[in-house]
Amino acid sequence: MECIDIAKVISFSREKPRKVGLFRTERCQVDLYYLQPGQSQAPHVHEGIDKVYYIVEGKGSFTIGGEERALGKGEVALAPAKAEHGLENRGPGSLVMLVFVAPPLSEPRR
Repeated sequence: MECIDIAKVISFSREKPRKVGLFRTERCQVDLYYLQPGQSQAPHVHEGIDKVYYIVEGKGSFTIGGEERALGKGEVALAPAKAEHGLENRGPGSLVMLVFVAPPLSEPRR
């Protein structure tokens, strides 16, 4: 069984958001995203790939399919394939998310 203690892999960067790969199979991948206040992920689109964001800590502003919403700890959002999506940590604290992607992106992220 593969298990990871999230508290042991948390890693922030002042320069840009961090992504840490946790699990990857032929059918899905699971990453941790870490954003400091003021950091963001620019709006983008994935063809044929669904993405689910689960907020572990903090609060972020999410834009999915043209709709913007603030989400906090314990909330989850779906960015379905072909929907433009992006996010921003407007502060004041850190933002930590589990991100589920299916099928996995073509290149593993480390």
